[in-house]
Amino acid sequence: MIKVLSERTIKGKHVKEITRLLRMLRVLAMQQPGYISGETLHEVDAPNNYLVISTWYSLEQWQAWLSSRERHKHQAELDGYMETPTQIRVYTY
Repeated sequence: MIKVLSERTIKGKHVKEITRLLRMLRVLAMQQPGYISGETLHEVDAPNNYLVISTWYSLEQWQAWLSSRERHKHQAELDGYMETPTQIRVYTY
């Protein structure tokens, strides 16, 4: 199993749009082979910083989702609200 940490910093006050897009990404991820769980957090002292933590059965299954057309479509929309590119880190047990 692996854990994927995706860190995002949004610009301005686009909480509604970010929340909608992150929910959509989670709903789509939940339908992918290998998805186990996920959670979305935003930093208390810096509310424009978001952290999504997802758990997957394998690196290959995560990579299939990462490169999927659906994910790219929603990530491209999300990128319009980003201060910096999404930082993704993958950890194993």
